Amino acid sequence: MPTLLQRLRRVAPYFRPSRPGIVLALLAAAVSAATEPMIPALLKPLLDKGFTGGELSLWLVPVAIIGLYVVRGAASFCAQYALSWSANGAVLGLRESMFGRLLDAAPSLFGARTASGLTNTVVYEVQQGAGQLVGAMLTLVRDSLTIVALLGYLLWLNWRLTLFVLLLAPAVAIVMRVVSKRLQRLAVAGQNATDELAYVVEENVMAWRIVRLHGAGASQQARFRQQGQRLRHLVMKSAAAGAIVSPITQLLASVALSAVIAMALWQSQGGTTTSVGDFVAFVAAMLMMTSPMKHVADIAGPLTRGLAALERGIDLVENVAAESGGSYAPPGRTRGELVLEQVSLQYRADQPPALDRIDLQLKAGETVALVGPSGAGKSSLVHLLPRFLEPTDGRITLDGVPLQDWQIAALRRQFALVSQDVVLFNDTLAANVALGDTLDPQRVHKALRDANLHEFVERLPQGIDTPIGHNGSQLSGGQRQRVAIARAIYKDAPILILDEATSALDSESERAVQTALERLMQGRTTLVIAHRLSTIEHADRVVAMDQGRIVEQGSHAELLARNGLYARLHAMQFRTAPERR
Repeated sequence: MPTLLQRLRRVAPYFRPSRPGIVLALLAAAVSAATEPMIPALLKPLLDKGFTGGELSLWLVPVAIIGLYVVRGAASFCAQYALSWSANGAVLGLRESMFGRLLDAAPSLFGARTASGLTNTVVYEVQQGAGQLVGAMLTLVRDSLTIVALLGYLLWLNWRLTLFVLLLAPAVAIVMRVVSKRLQRLAVAGQNATDELAYVVEENVMAWRIVRLHGAGASQQARFRQQGQRLRHLVMKSAAAGAIVSPITQLLASVALSAVIAMALWQSQGGTTTSVGDFVAFVAAMLMMTSPMKHVADIAGPLTRGLAALERGIDLVENVAAESGGSYAPPGRTRGELVLEQVSLQYRADQPPALDRIDLQLKAGETVALVGPSGAGKSSLVHLLPRFLEPTDGRITLDGVPLQDWQIAALRRQFALVSQDVVLFNDTLAANVALGDTLDPQRVHKALRDANLHEFVERLPQGIDTPIGHNGSQLSGGQRQRVAIARAIYKDAPILILDEATSALDSESERAVQTALERLMQGRTTLVIAHRLSTIEHADRVVAMDQGRIVEQGSHAELLARNGLYARLHAMQFRTAPERR
């Protein structure tokens, strides 16, 4: 397990741009700490001269006390503000690095981590972690310097009595070391429990219709309660570990104070001259050390939790692999010729392969339809092409160049995807259509017209600049699907992947969009996944898949005449759902 110093060194680079604020905070904390011993120091002349008829100005001590607290307050404000500035600067930099890694992370990350867990880490954990770390470091610096200043004053007053105070330091250090290790383990466990609780919320927000339709609210409430109780249990264990430090520290302080009083009485009986002012100033300074020592002892909890939260964000940046690609990036468009040679894909070793030794060639400009029952491997195959998945065996080439040799961005510029799972952003209609490309209003209008959305756009209050809400919540299902089609039309890529692209459209819209898609497919390589077989009858080639293998391929008429899998699927579909004309 890395030491506290090693962990701080790992976090430190993200605070480097905010170094001026940290330096200012340290200087302000030093000024604040230097004022602490001056308060008991004022008690000595007050008791020795102020109340015994000595010569002491009436306003000297009150004015000095007010001045000290003005300096102390200003220094504390500067320290707190400077460290907050530094912390927020570090959080901004770390968040940008984390979000950048999300944008280029290997796709396996999104299978291993939930959306709610990643959101929690990027948005909430680093903010809370930085706040806790900065607060703990401010306490550590300010109160450590206060202890040093008060200890120096105690040594100057009476070095023999100060030895008893010094006995506290190793005892407190041992307590902090033991507690901090336990707190670190509990902090990591608490983060995982928080992610699991957030995931329950995420699932129920996304599937609220299904939950209510099936009356699953009670079971989901029980699931949420179970995760919440587990998180509460971990939080309470962490609170108990952190709370034990304070009474132990106070007990050690009481032992030292008792020893100091006994020692002072013994010295006075032995003839050592100690004035009342000296003794009161010593005891006051020693009591003033109790509070900062308690604070230093209590920082183990927030320091450990803050470091654990920041380290989780740093792990996302440093330990999550980015997508790797080659250097091949042709300046223009590809021809769009795709070749799959003995391609296999297996998600888990204990499961049968999703794709089993696939051999398939798509000629430039050819339209190929993939059909087959659910689980046949159609979606897995098309996800290999833009490298959303990596094959476990075999080779895929685009225009004769293996996909691994392509630069990732250059490879994906060659593809446009319209999926049955439409994802839209909480932005304007135009921004969603021109996603990732320069926004050209004329091109946007043309794409929307070709996708049969132009009349709808004309009725919008702000036209193409109208916000469409969270995931297109202001649109109907068919309209959302047509926005995705307009996005593919706008991109104008040489290769199209259509995964049930017309599934959400009514008959009239489907005919209009199908006509637009047929125009768009001309001269482009198109791969179509379709369960509605009436939409692929005019494909150049139909590829029937079952259990991860290609079982037959040919034209629509050829496969019907062959009376194989495609013919059975066709007969089954048209017996239950007559073709719409």
